[in-house]
Amino acid sequence: MASLFDPIKVGDIALKNRIVMAPLTRNRSPGAVPNTLNATYYEQRASAGLLITEATAITHQGQGYADVPGLYTTEALEGWRKVTDSAHKAGGRIVVQMWHVGRISHESLQPGGGKPVAPSAIRAKSKTYLVNADGTGSFAETSEPRALELTEIAGIVEDYRKAARAAVDAGFDGVEIHAANGYLIDQFLRSSSNKRSDAYGGSIENRARFLFEVLEAVTNEVGAGRVGIRISPVTPANDAHDPEPQPLFTYVAEKLARYPLAYIHIIEGATGGPRDHQQGERPFDYAALRSAYTAAGGMAAWMANNGYDRDLAIKAVEDGEADLIAFGKPFIANPDLVRRLKNNAPLNTPDQATFYGGGAKGYTDYPALEQVA
Repeated sequence: MASLFDPIKVGDIALKNRIVMAPLTRNRSPGAVPNTLNATYYEQRASAGLLITEATAITHQGQGYADVPGLYTTEALEGWRKVTDSAHKAGGRIVVQMWHVGRISHESLQPGGGKPVAPSAIRAKSKTYLVNADGTGSFAETSEPRALELTEIAGIVEDYRKAARAAVDAGFDGVEIHAANGYLIDQFLRSSSNKRSDAYGGSIENRARFLFEVLEAVTNEVGAGRVGIRISPVTPANDAHDPEPQPLFTYVAEKLARYPLAYIHIIEGATGGPRDHQQGERPFDYAALRSAYTAAGGMAAWMANNGYDRDLAIKAVEDGEADLIAFGKPFIANPDLVRRLKNNAPLNTPDQATFYGGGAKGYTDYPALEQVA
């Protein structure tokens, strides 16, 4: 029987336990450049089996929030090298989550103040985070996007490939393709945000085409064993919805099975919300999704995420329902979360007022167990 605290190899990456730090946007990389504060933050949490970075834009066009990091400048990659070196020095393994936000952006964040791009010119009922002239942060409505021209799509696929190569060269153990939470890849997948009539719209196969072109490019560049992918079948985050998520994500899972990936990262329910959230007429069947994946020959580790506490995580791994469990908010306030879970120790409470933006307060100053004692 497997344990949450047992080592595991996922693709080409050997992990010391099955506890994963989920990607958490913290808006503390001004100019899209990771800094020494970011390096300290990840180093503090390197006891996790795997660290997944905050979502990181593959290009300037892919940016959607103020002060989030990128993978597209020399300065950013030098900053990430400091982060990966610090995480490795502390014995950790770290992958970067590659991100293109699509329509979840604001014109002030885009190159030349242009419109964000999307599969279709449909404005999302969502907000993004901006930094005001006085240095304070606030949330603002996303801007109206423009539909991508057919001739532009191949260029974005190429941007993903370049970003994956840059990430590995910067010391990351691998990459996670962000195909969840209503961002660009997810926008292509869902019929509510994809109204295209060309080869990237209409049928499920067409709507999934962009995802698999990205996956093909990235795995060819850095090797499938260093690639994970994140999906969120029913989350309403960023105005993401589809009336028939089960057949859509069953198709995606079955086709993902063709690639010897490191892991499949599944958000169960609404991101940061109810685990039993559903879209369409029936509850989503996650067990059936995994069965479809394995029946199609899929061998990647199965990573479950959303609302897991210690008991639920331990049970899920012991029962074989998941190979890895990702924790989000608990890792914000508990840099030594692995130790606390293992010892069934009390957890620090995160300060929500410091989640987005700021400095060390609420970021690197949470006490470890021995400091609390």
